[in-house]
Amino acid sequence: MIKPSYKFYRCCYRFLRAAIGIFYRLEIIGKEHIPDSAAMVCSNHSSMVDPFLIAFAFGINTQIHVIAKSEIFKIPVISQALQLMGMISVDRGVLDAASVKSTLSYLKNGEKVVIFPEGTRVNEDDAIAAKTGAVKLVERTGVPVIPLFLPRKKPLFSKLPIVIGEPYFIEKQAVKRSVSDYSLLSDILMERIKSLNPG
Repeated sequence: MIKPSYKFYRCCYRFLRAAIGIFYRLEIIGKEHIPDSAAMVCSNHSSMVDPFLIAFAFGINTQIHVIAKSEIFKIPVISQALQLMGMISVDRGVLDAASVKSTLSYLKNGEKVVIFPEGTRVNEDDAIAAKTGAVKLVERTGVPVIPLFLPRKKPLFSKLPIVIGEPYFIEKQAVKRSVSDYSLLSDILMERIKSLNPG
């Protein structure tokens, strides 16, 4: 595994921020909700640019670690760049042992990890049920979850609001939660994300 480089992350940040800034006027709402400590950032997902938009919302001084599908890590040069940026490979949307270990390591170090509960790009709300991996990780680690909203449609050369919601916790229970309990928690998370829609 290639060790992430904050210097490389900042270089990529500056370049991509300038490039994407040509096409969108970003409006960041709710930056005061970002804690200084570790957190799991959970966002809806509809575009390949979403991870970069989230990075821009958190700023150049906060390196985020995005959980992304392993397919994009199979191209040698791109794979090395993604690892240097601190992205986490996950196999077909399943949080395997390696991805969980990386996620826990970053969170333990006080950093921010980004996960898309829908597990894939979705163009319409409620098109698919959210996966339960995000809420399980939040429960396991005890870190706050930060819901974040991105517009599904992103017309070029328009104002693009990115809304960061208030953090909340998913407390562990004495009795292990059932599958339906985790599904409900995932639905609640997605409702919190959708409720941030400023439009």
